[in-house]
Amino acid sequence: MYTDIFKSFSEQTEKTMAPYIKFNKLVAKNVETLTELQLSAVRTYSEMGLAQVKAASSVTDVTSMTVFGSQQFATVTKLSQQMMDDSAKLQSIAKEFKNDIEKLTTDNIKAVTPA
Repeated sequence: MYTDIFKSFSEQTEKTMAPYIKFNKLVAKNVETLTELQLSAVRTYSEMGLAQVKAASSVTDVTSMTVFGSQQFATVTKLSQQMMDDSAKLQSIAKEFKNDIEKLTTDNIKAVTPA
């Protein structure tokens, strides 16, 4: 008798908690993806900055200053492209998360709505 009560209670609890568990998994996946994106961006921007410091420290005369100045345009172009790529990735992650949450919500509404 008690076994059936505990089994029923356990099944009801699992059924009730399933949407919360799915939501938590989606959030954890999204946080993991965002963290990877941020770490990658920090690494890339740090490498670019360090390369610029090294290039600036190699300026010793007018000729090397001219070369450094001409390289700045390429660096700014590369930086702009990297920022646009990172922005596109972030938008993609946000859109995927939104779609996943909408699907989870729709599934949960269907589950609780009588047919």
